[in-house]
Amino acid sequence: MKRSSIAILLAAAVSAGILSCLEPGPASESSQAPLELATPPTGGDFTLDSAAGPVRLSDLRGQAVLIYFGYTACPDICPTNLVSIAKALRSLHPAELDRTRVLFVSVDPERDDPEHLARYVAYFHPNVLGLTGTPEQLAQVAKRYGAAYQRVEDTGSAMGYLIDHSAFTAVVDPNGRLVQTLGHASPPETIRAAIRTALGTEP
Repeated sequence: MKRSSIAILLAAAVSAGILSCLEPGPASESSQAPLELATPPTGGDFTLDSAAGPVRLSDLRGQAVLIYFGYTACPDICPTNLVSIAKALRSLHPAELDRTRVLFVSVDPERDDPEHLARYVAYFHPNVLGLTGTPEQLAQVAKRYGAAYQRVEDTGSAMGYLIDHSAFTAVVDPNGRLVQTLGHASPPETIRAAIRTALGTEP
């Protein structure tokens, strides 16, 4: 999808109120209901692909890392969560922000190549990095973090299919340990508090 197409999709989200004032409200009703955790998450290291090359979680030691599984064609669940995360990032102190990264892991490798992901996440915040991999790699990483997803055919749509997916955000501390999972549409204040707890900083 070209940059202009992404802009059109996000503009539609704005008109629907998803990005209004960067203040997401309660989760909207959607045919794409978020799934719950697939299994108890254990966390762990992994390597996936970004537009700038492979990214290994262990390379981000010393930083708090938020991990969210979704896809760029997601009509509402992913934008809602990414907007909340972006607002939380903008409310951090500069020193905290410098030690915080967000990994948006696409579970739609058929449509989301690294370059497309980079353009998409750039609309939310510079500290958000888009990652993807082979279906086998994504399944392994999702299992470690308890993420569930499944393709749902949608013949009545030009997209052809949607992906139902769990909508929580995993929080990894600077030592690489999974320390918390945040539910769908967690408010920015909750996300900010989770980041500060992982970093060990004061409000």
